[in-house]
Amino acid sequence: MEAYYNCLRCKNKKVRIMTIDGKQYTGTIVDVDHQNVYLRTEQKEASTSAYYPYGYGYYNPILTLSLFTLLAIALI
Repeated sequence: MEAYYNCLRCKNKKVRIMTIDGKQYTGTIVDVDHQNVYLRTEQKEASTSAYYPYGYGYYNPILTLSLFTLLAIALI
């Protein structure tokens, strides 16, 4: 439950999240529920010649992370 309140406190702020398996993610927390945190990442995926109905600037990935896998959250 502590991870949930930490994520709520950091909502709409730029953070770096480290998970228990050693992975790090950087982005902005856009939402939190009692099981997951939703992070808008800044990573640019490799682009292909796919059809983008809203243009190239519309791509805005949201990453879902389980609150049970979070090890640390740092504001940046």
